[in-house]
Amino acid sequence: MAAHLKTFVLIATLLVIAMAATDRANPGIGVHQSIEQFRADCKAYAGSLKKLTIAVKNIDSTRSETVTIAKSELRNSRLAYKKIEYFLEYFFFTSSRIYNRAPKNEIEEPFLEYQEPAGMQYMEAMLYEDSPAKKKPELLLQCNLLNVAADDLTSLLYQFQASDKQLLESVRIQLIRIIALGISGFDAPLLKSGIDESYVSLQSIAKTLEPYLTKTKEDSVQYYLKNTLYFLKQNPDFDSFDRLSFLTDHALPLQKHLGLMISRMGLDTNSAGILNYHAEHLFIYNAFEDRAFGQNVPASQLEVELGKKLFSEAKLSGNGSKSCASCHQPEQYFTDGLPKSIGLNNHSEVRRNAPSLLYSGYQHNQFWDGRAKTLEEQIATVMQDSVEMNGNPAEIAASLSKDRTYIKLFRKAGLIKKKQELTEQHLYRSLAAFIRTLKPFNSDFDKYLAGDKSALTTSQKNGFNLFMGKAQCGTCHFAPVFNGLVPPLYKLTEFEILGTTLTDDLEKPVNDPDNGRFDIRPTPYYKGAFKTPTVRNAAKTAPYMHHGTFGSLEKVIEFYNKGGGGGLGLDVPRQTLSTMALNLNEQEKTDLISFLHSLTDHL
Repeated sequence: MAAHLKTFVLIATLLVIAMAATDRANPGIGVHQSIEQFRADCKAYAGSLKKLTIAVKNIDSTRSETVTIAKSELRNSRLAYKKIEYFLEYFFFTSSRIYNRAPKNEIEEPFLEYQEPAGMQYMEAMLYEDSPAKKKPELLLQCNLLNVAADDLTSLLYQFQASDKQLLESVRIQLIRIIALGISGFDAPLLKSGIDESYVSLQSIAKTLEPYLTKTKEDSVQYYLKNTLYFLKQNPDFDSFDRLSFLTDHALPLQKHLGLMISRMGLDTNSAGILNYHAEHLFIYNAFEDRAFGQNVPASQLEVELGKKLFSEAKLSGNGSKSCASCHQPEQYFTDGLPKSIGLNNHSEVRRNAPSLLYSGYQHNQFWDGRAKTLEEQIATVMQDSVEMNGNPAEIAASLSKDRTYIKLFRKAGLIKKKQELTEQHLYRSLAAFIRTLKPFNSDFDKYLAGDKSALTTSQKNGFNLFMGKAQCGTCHFAPVFNGLVPPLYKLTEFEILGTTLTDDLEKPVNDPDNGRFDIRPTPYYKGAFKTPTVRNAAKTAPYMHHGTFGSLEKVIEFYNKGGGGGLGLDVPRQTLSTMALNLNEQEKTDLISFLHSLTDHL
C-alpha cells in the first residue's frame, strides 16, 4: 500500500512539473503578442516625450506659436500613452502613477500622505494658464521626470508573467475607462482630446483581442469592435460628439458581447471585485457587486422589510419624536426639502443638508464629509447625535426587545435566535439592508439605455452629451451612478473642493466657512472638500449643495458655468474644480436641466 502511495505521489509531482513547464513554454493565447506590443508601444511613447521636451524648451513668451506646438506635442504624447494604458494600469499600477495622475494633490488615506501633481495632466494645466512661459522650469522638470521613467518602462517586463484571464480583464477594464472617462475628457479637459484618445485606446484593445477572436470566431465582438472604432474615427470633435449614440449603438453592445466571449472561453477573473462582469453592461441595475459596498451577505427580503419598518420608527430617537423618515421622507425622494433639517428639539437645525438616500449604498464614504465608511456606521452616528436623534442605541435595542412584534420580526428574519438578545448592531444591520435596496435604476434615462428609444426628448439627449462632454459634469459625477464613485474600478469615493459660496447670490459671492472633510482629516488639501453626491433624482431633491442654500438647478449650473468659487473671484487656493468658465449658452443650460430631469426615478 505504501509503495503504491509513493508511486502515486511521484506521478502527481511529475504531472505538476510538466504542466508548469508547459505553461512557461505556452504563456497563453494572446499574452506573448501583447507583451511584445507593449514593448514596442513603450518605445514609441518614450520617443514622443523627447519631442515634447524639445517643444517645451522652445517655449517663448514672445511667440505664441511655441505654446501651440507644445500643446500639440503633449497631445501626441497622450495618444502614445493611451496605447499602453490598459496594460500599464492593470499590471503595473504603482509605476503608472507618474504619467497620467490628476493635476492636484492626491491624498492617500488613512495616513494623510499626499502626492504632488505630476505627469501629463499637470503639464496640460500649466500649458493652459495665462502665462505658460512662466511655468517653463516646472514643465521641463516634468518632462525630465517623464523621460527618465519612460526610458525604463520596458524593464518592468523582466521576469513578467501574466495569464489570458488577466489580459482580458485589463481589456474589459480599459473599455469601461473609455465609456466612463475617455469620452468625458476626464484626462485632458483642456486639450479636448478625449475622443481621439478613446479611439487609440480601442485600437490597442482590438490588437490585444486579435488572437482570441481568431480562435473563437466571435462575429459579434468583431462587428461591434469595428463599428465602435469607425464611429470614434468619424466623429473626433469633442464638443459635438454624440455620446449617447456611441454608448447605446456601439460601446455598450461591445461590452456585452466581449463579456459573453470571455465567459464562453472560461477566462473570467475579477481582481477588483466591484464590477459585476456578468451584468450586460455598465449602465444596468446590477453593474456592481453589492458585497463590495459593505454587504458581505445578501439581505433577505424579510430583513429588508424589517429595516423599512424601523426606518419610520420614532422609538429610535431619544424622545420618541423623530425617525429616519423624518429627514429622509420617501415621498420626497428620501430628502425633506429643507436647506437643513430641523433638529430633535424643533428649535435648531442640523449642521448640513440631508441628501437623498437613493443610491447611497453605492459609496465608500457616508456623510458630506465622509466620516463614516459604512451605512451601519452612519446610522449609529445619526442615532446618537445630540441634535439629530439623541438616542442611546443600546437602550433602544433593550426597549425593543420587550416589543413582541419586533422580536417576532427579528427572529423571522433570522437575525436573532430564541433567547438571544437584540442589540444595536441588529438595528444598524436591518436599517442598512433597507437603505441598500434604494437603487431603482428605472428613470427615463435608464429606460432609454435599456432600448426604449422614445424615453428621452431631443433636449434630454443633448443634455446627456453636454453632461458627459462640454459641461464636464461627468468628470466628477461619474457614470453610471453619477456620483463621486471613481471609474474604472469604482474603489474610491471622491471629495472635491468647489469653492461653494455661502448663498446662491453669485453676483455678490461670499466664502462658505464650512471646512468640510478638513475637520475629519486635517490636511489643507481637504479644506472645504465635500463628497460628490449623485445627481440622479436631482430634479426632485432641491435645495442643493452641502448647506442647502442653492435653491434651483439653474443656480447650480450657473455656479459651475462660472468656474465655481475661484471663477467667481473668491480666494480658493486649492479648488479642485477648474476655475475656467464653461461658456454654456442658454439652450445648453436648458438641455442640461432637461437631462437631469430624465434621471428622476419612477418610485
